[in-house]
Amino acid sequence: MSTSTIDEHAAPPAHTHRTWGKAFDDLRRGWQQRELWGHLGWQDIKQRYRRSVLGPIWITLSMAVTAVGLGLLYSQLFPNTQIHNFLPYVTVGFIVWNFISGCVNEGAEVFISNEGLIKFLPAPLSVHVYRLVWRQVLFFLHNLLVWAAMLVIFPPDGETAHWKLTMLMAIPAFAILALNGLWVTFLTGVISTRFRDIPPIIGSVMQLLFFGTPIVWEMSSLSQKIKVTKDVLELNPFLHFVEMLRQPMLGRDIIWHHWVVAGIITVVGWALALLFMRNYRARVSYWV
Repeated sequence: MSTSTIDEHAAPPAHTHRTWGKAFDDLRRGWQQRELWGHLGWQDIKQRYRRSVLGPIWITLSMAVTAVGLGLLYSQLFPNTQIHNFLPYVTVGFIVWNFISGCVNEGAEVFISNEGLIKFLPAPLSVHVYRLVWRQVLFFLHNLLVWAAMLVIFPPDGETAHWKLTMLMAIPAFAILALNGLWVTFLTGVISTRFRDIPPIIGSVMQLLFFGTPIVWEMSSLSQKIKVTKDVLELNPFLHFVEMLRQPMLGRDIIWHHWVVAGIITVVGWALALLFMRNYRARVSYWV
């Protein structure tokens, strides 16, 4: 009498799940469950600061201390730096970078950390991606309190009506940034679930890219000191997303080529993420 055995770690037949329709359906059904991932994202923040006196206010305080401390420090390293311009510049840079690094670093473990839910809760994979990006949005909103304080203490130069109108461009800029956070989270999450050495590598690379992105330094100052051309510095894709959002948040004139580059990255990134969703979405539950 012969018995058949089933390998619980074997992937399902590829041809039954590799369709574009299933990839888009996962995104659609995940979005329809926004009440679920919206609640889970908020609970993640409450759980992180459970039993603390100030609760989520620590998010704002830690950002304020970091931005002010490093802003004051680096203002002494660059000549002719005006603190009333440099401190808001560094603050907004940190706020934007905090969102980017959160999506990339935590995105690398988005499926690994939700192993139990993926195996036992019949929900679209995109629910976990939406949940993570929503959590980063909540962090971003908390940190906007620091940005608002900077605007009060150091109002932008120029006519008030002009920079207030310019600031409205921060809304579509952040929408583009969040769209990129979604595809980055899914892409790094799938790759890291299959290859577990990827998350620490991503963490190390992000630390390196932090120093290569104009967060605590300005491009004009660095290029003068070490003779690096502006074209070389702009090979860093994170630079364009930081500047695309920082310029309107500081009431500065918009440099549109940052938007063009960010738009191209958005289209290419989503195409790559959808390809991975089509080919590997069904295998994630077997890899975690």
